[in-house]
Formats: sequence, C-alpha cells, structure tokens
Amino acid sequence: MYKWEVPDGHVQPQLRVLNSFTRQKEVFQSKEPRRVTWYACGPTVYDSAHMGHARAYITFDILRRIMRGYFNYDTLYVMNITDIDDKIIKRARQKYLIKLWKSESPTRESLLSDVSSCLKKVLADLKGETDPEAIYKLNMLKEQLERVNSSMSPADILDTAFDALADLIDKRRGHEVNDSSIFTELPRYYECDYFEDMRNLNVEPPDVLTRVSEYVPEIVDYVRVIIGKGFAYEANGSVYFDVVKFSQSPDHFYAKLLPEALGDEKKLKEGEGALSDCPQQVGEKRSPRDFALWKSSKPGEPAWNSPWGKGRPGWHIECSVMASDILGESIDIHCGGVDLKFPHHDNEIAQAEAYYGNNDWIRYFLHSGHLKIDGLKMSKSLKNFISIKDALKSYTSVQIRILFLLHEWSSTLDFGYETMKEAMSFEKTMREFFLAVKNILRSASPSYQKLKNEDKELIRTVNSAKSDIHAALCDSFNTPRAMGTIRNLISQINTYISTCKEPDQLTLRNTAVYLTHIFKVFGLIRGDESIGFPVGDAGSANAEQILLPFLNEFAAFRESARQSAFAMLQACDALRDENLPKLGVRLEDKTGQPPVIKYVGVEAIEQEKKQAEELATKKAAEKENMKKRQAEAAAQKDAQRRINPATMFKSESDKYSQFDDKGIPTHNADGSEISAKLRKKLVNQQDKQRELYNQYLKEAGDS
Repeated sequence: MYKWEVPDGHVQPQLRVLNSFTRQKEVFQSKEPRRVTWYACGPTVYDSAHMGHARAYITFDILRRIMRGYFNYDTLYVMNITDIDDKIIKRARQKYLIKLWKSESPTRESLLSDVSSCLKKVLADLKGETDPEAIYKLNMLKEQLERVNSSMSPADILDTAFDALADLIDKRRGHEVNDSSIFTELPRYYECDYFEDMRNLNVEPPDVLTRVSEYVPEIVDYVRVIIGKGFAYEANGSVYFDVVKFSQSPDHFYAKLLPEALGDEKKLKEGEGALSDCPQQVGEKRSPRDFALWKSSKPGEPAWNSPWGKGRPGWHIECSVMASDILGESIDIHCGGVDLKFPHHDNEIAQAEAYYGNNDWIRYFLHSGHLKIDGLKMSKSLKNFISIKDALKSYTSVQIRILFLLHEWSSTLDFGYETMKEAMSFEKTMREFFLAVKNILRSASPSYQKLKNEDKELIRTVNSAKSDIHAALCDSFNTPRAMGTIRNLISQINTYISTCKEPDQLTLRNTAVYLTHIFKVFGLIRGDESIGFPVGDAGSANAEQILLPFLNEFAAFRESARQSAFAMLQACDALRDENLPKLGVRLEDKTGQPPVIKYVGVEAIEQEKKQAEELATKKAAEKENMKKRQAEAAAQKDAQRRINPATMFKSESDKYSQFDDKGIPTHNADGSEISAKLRKKLVNQQDKQRELYNQYLKEAGDS
C-alpha cells in the first residue's frame, strides 16, 4: 500500500498579541479552546464622551470583531459602567445646589458679593499655579466671573458664573445634600448619552454590562476577604489596600504593568479621587502608596452599609469585583486606555490576586494608544477638545473607523484634517471599487470561461493578498498593514479592469465578496449586502416608490431632448450632473466604452458634496493665507531694501557703541574693540545691503 506523508508547506502564522505585561507580542492561547473571556473598562458617566474615549472604545470594538468574526473565537465581552465616583458625586451635587439656589431667590447684592469673593480667590490661585490644565480652568472661571455685571438678574448671574459659583455653593452646602436620587439621575442620563454615541460610531454593545451601583454587596464581601487574607486594613470607617505587605509577599508582584510609576504622586492622587484628597484620609494610610478599597462617606455623599460603617466603593475595587463575578479567577483578556495602566489597572490586578491567592488573574492585558489632535495632546487648555458628537458632524462613523484602522491600535493616533483626508481617500477608493465591480456584474451573468493569462495573474494576486492580510491580522491585529494590502490589491484590480476587455466576472465577484467580509469584520459595513456598502433605505420601499423618481427624470429628459440637437446635449449633461445625483446615481462617461452607472445613494452624494465644499473652503483659506504671507514677505523685503547701508548698524546701540566714517562698527556696546573676524562679516553685510539699496534708488529714480 502507498505510504502517504504530509507534504511540505508554508508554516501558518499564529495569532500573537501585544501583551502589556511583557511589552512584546506573545502567542495568544485562551484558557479554553476557541473561547475568550474579555473584560473592558467602561466609562465614568458624568459628562459626554470625547474622542479620547473613542480611541479606546472603537479600538477594542475592532479587535473584538476580528477575534470573533475572523479568528472565530466564541467571545464573552464584559464591560462596566462606573456610576459611583467622586466626579459624579461632585457634578450631581453642584447641579442640584445651583437649582436649589435659584429657587431660593437670592438677592443680586449677595450674588455680586459672592462673585467678587470668587474672583479674588481665582486671581490668588493663578499667581502660584504652574500646571497648564489648572491654569486653563482658573482662566475660564476668571472669564466667567468678569462677564458678570451689576445690571444682571440673579438668575443670569448664576448662569453666567455657573462653574465658579457651583464650586462655592458646593463647599458651603454640599454636606447638606441627603437626597440619594440626585446621585443616580446624572449617571443614568450620561449612560444613555454614551450608548447613543456608541451606536452612532457602530461600536457593538457588550455581551454583559455591569454597574457599580448594582454590585455594592459583592464589593463589601470581596473587601472582607482581602482583609481576612491580611492585605487590607480598616481605618476610621475606610478600608485601604496594604501595598507594602502585598509587595513583600513572595507569591505576588505589585505594579506588574508599570513598575516605574510607583512613586508618581500625581497619578496616585488622581487614582484616589477629587473628594478623597484631605489630610485626614491621607493620614489614615500606613503608606502613601496604599489605596482605598472602601471610602467612609462624608455628609453629602451617597452611602451604603458595611461592616466598617456607611461608605462607598473605591474606584479600583469595582472592576476587580465585577470582572471576577462574571468571568472568574482567570480572565483571558483585559483592555483599556494606556492612561489607566497605573494606578487603576495595576491596583485591579493586585486586589484580585490578593483575593484569589493566584498570580494570573489576567492572562493578556491590552492597552490602546493615546489620541492627539493635529499632533497635540487633546486638552481644554489648548482648545482642541472634541466630543464624539462634534466629530460626527464633520465626518461619518465609517471615515473615523478607517482612520483607526490605518493606525496601530497600541500606538498614538493623530486625529485631524490631514489624517482624516487619508481616511476619506481610502473610503472613496473602497466605494468606487465596489461600484465598478457591480457595474461589470450587471452587464452579464457570471459565466465560466477559459481564463486568460491576465485572469490567472489576477487570481494569484488575490490569493497573495489574502495571505498577507491573514499574516497582518495574526501580527497583533495589524490593521494598518492589512489596509495597505487591501489598497494595493484594489489598485491592481482597477488596472486589470481598465486594461482587460472581458474581465473575469467570477474572480471579481469572489474578491469583492471577500473584501466585503473583511470590511464587515472591521465594522465598516453594516447590513447583509454580499458586495459593498448598503445604499440608502430603498430595501423597505416597493418597486413603484423606487422607480417612479427615475421614470419622471427620463420623461423630463425625453421632453427636453425633443426640442433640438443642442437641447439634447444640454439635457444629457443636466441628467448626468444635476438630476441623477439628486436621486443618488452617479453616471460616468467612458471614452470608447459604455457609461458606468453607480447607485451610491443620496446621502453619500450629499456627504461627498459637503466634504468637497469644506475642502474647497480650506484650500481657498490656505491660498489666501499664502498670498498674505507672500505680501508680508515682499513688504519686508522692500523695507529692507530702503535701509541706507551707511546707517544700517547705528540703530543697534545694544550691540555697538562706535563706528567708522563708513558706518562700520568699531567697538562693542561694552567699549571693547570688535574682532577682525566680526568686522569682515559686517563689511560683507554692508556690501550686500549697498547693492539692494542702490537697486532701490535706481528703481525709484526710474519711476
């Protein structure tokens, strides 16, 4: 019997992921075959989400889709909502107190006095502040307070100086607030706002959503276990994690992700929260590195019962408890923004490993990179703060997602006009490719025919691209490399289509179906289309509703064309350039070939038109700025020519004190003689200026 052996072949690439624990790409191996447990840090819902948040949420939506839709892992994706937090408490309390203040009808005089007191404090704080963000906030408060005038009504004063007066009333009366409902209304509102933003960005919802407010009993039990194991201690109703004791344990390692940040006091302070930075609470800790698992609630803060008295959860404990409750003692993937590495994620790990007594609570930690705006850090102080809603006013969710796909998920992403131009260009390339293939497939039914050399070369090109895309996605979800391969493939196919009289329809169709699948995996295409992007909402309309607008256009075209040959040419152009685009149709004339009909949808054409107009406006502004700079340069050059070489150095009294009869400096400002080297340099400068000056005098004499 013939003895068969496995033939030699190409070694298939393995999926590797950039693991923050090792800071290098590691082979991915889930705890259970073909199944992935995944926990993502969700939003703290006290304000609307911005593009910095989108950096994490779109990024991990892409990775999750690839893991599930391309690598076929059964993925359980859990995300939390932080709805108990110092920022939420303070913001909710301030809104409530300002509303209460208005209802109490304060006098104009009392409010003006408060405004004056606030302004004095802000000006005093500004003198000693060095942090740019703090300076920006203080200047914002200063501007608000300075806009107040004595003719304003009390309500107008409260609205105009809202932020400054909200801080003031919170310090005065925050401790009086005891209505717990105000601490739930604000986070519920912004949770809904967050999910609306995510729907608009086509970010899939999590498989399981957890809220801190629904997990307080579990958090209390979790903290009790950590205390029982000797890694936490109670102090005046609060409970703190003992970092020193945990670090000294031979079975544990503290700050696995960012050990170099251990002494970063600013990060430690931010991790404890805005309402927890008081001398009493700092003094309760055995070590400055210890962090709160449970915070004793002060008057005016929400509180829950616990063995240590009324209080609320610390920030870091929430994720340890909720992730453990759903996913257990060892989780395949945990993800979040790079700014959360320390102390939040390092503290999460320490808490959970203290609780379980293990060393592998998280198997792979993934962190998305920072987001910059036109090369600069996004911050209110730089006035480049962009909300998700604002971004979606200028660009579509598809274009924003393409931008993310064109950048490595773990690197810094630059969001701005120039980078979005590249994303929009890529989108146009994709859409035009699908429309071109659809036009070819409409011309005749796909049929089997003998392949020509160029057809066989196309098949080899497509297969090679598929291998490259697979290798790229195995390489820690390297979407920029995959997108580059796709762009090159589309370029080669476009060349094939333009040079081949009878393109192989089956290969084109199969390739378009494959690329559609990849783009669906990336979250770029919604819907069930087998090829390309969905167009409009015609799927819900009947045949009459779809066809009637087009029939009306062709009836009008026929009537215009009947008038004369010139009228026919005008009607043809109007049909192509004006009428059909209004119906979402692009008609493209091809020399020596049948016209190409592309149905792209009214919305897409309007978006293209809007972005083309914006581009034209920006180009015109750039051109105007260039003309202005050229005019300024010309004026400066002309002014330079008018300077008399004999007096050109005498205006520089800060440099020179004496001059010879030709106007060349002989002594420096301090009285010392200039060097021979410097004199030679000055003589050369004067000679060049004399040429310019003589040219100016000649032109002035000629005129």
